[in-house]
Amino acid sequence: MSLMRGNSPALKEKNSKAEMKRQGILLIIAALFVIYGIVFYYLPLFGWIMAFQNYKIKDGIFGSEFVGLRWFKFLFSDATFVRVIRNTLCMGVINLVATTITAIGFAILLNEVRNTFGKKLVQTISYLPHFLSWIVVTGIIADALSLNGIVNEVLVNLHILKSPISFFMYKKYFWGIVAFSNVWKETGWNAIIYLATIASIDPALYEAAAMDGAGRWQKIKHITLPGLRPTIIILLIMNIGNVINAGFEVQYLLGNGLLKPVSETIDIYVLNYGVGKMNYSLGTAGGVFKTFVSIVLIVVFNFVAKKTGDERLF
Repeated sequence: MSLMRGNSPALKEKNSKAEMKRQGILLIIAALFVIYGIVFYYLPLFGWIMAFQNYKIKDGIFGSEFVGLRWFKFLFSDATFVRVIRNTLCMGVINLVATTITAIGFAILLNEVRNTFGKKLVQTISYLPHFLSWIVVTGIIADALSLNGIVNEVLVNLHILKSPISFFMYKKYFWGIVAFSNVWKETGWNAIIYLATIASIDPALYEAAAMDGAGRWQKIKHITLPGLRPTIIILLIMNIGNVINAGFEVQYLLGNGLLKPVSETIDIYVLNYGVGKMNYSLGTAGGVFKTFVSIVLIVVFNFVAKKTGDERLF
């Protein structure tokens, strides 16, 4: 009887109210974040209706003419937009691969450092560029790659180049420059979560491997990398949706008229044609397309991870 009374709905409700009262501050903080998300992330989605209208500022959303999929048809019939999709996807994939591989490699190498002070010093220095704005980063990159910059000076002194070249006059270098900029800025920051994952691996596994005669490379190959695998898969699934968000600042700041065929991304296209020419319907259609592609990529790669038995988001 006492057990039944202990599980009664009235007692459960009383316990629930007591728990809510005890965690009241945490619930209020959580509610504030929920409200923030609704106001700044979900309510603006109402503006997507402009992608299906011939939006005019004077008419507003409710008074503008509904045109269906006209702007989406226009986007995919525009050779410029098809080109910027190529640029965005290519730079997105290159950035994702480059930043992921370098972050994993850097985390593994840093984990092998036995000097604690040196390890912390290198780690601290490595993630400081993450806090620099792209204005500063692109300024450093542009200066380093200028005709009188350090890169040209080193290449000429090593006799790799006969004379300095202007890297920003050749389209073939631009995607590599963008990838290097992202790697330099984000490698240290991205490595933090991999270092945390490595730290959580059972040290007994390394001790057992050492007793079996395994060297550092064998430990990395058979213990560290398999231990990192779930984290790598989850982060790849999360970041794969950002492939279509290849960037705006670095391409806009480092690009020029000569590089436009390879530097223009969807974001720059939306800025130029949607905002610059006040065609807000076209700009909104481009944004809706980006979101749709991101969702599809995440769902597809999550499904693949599920089928292969790896970690997944949902």
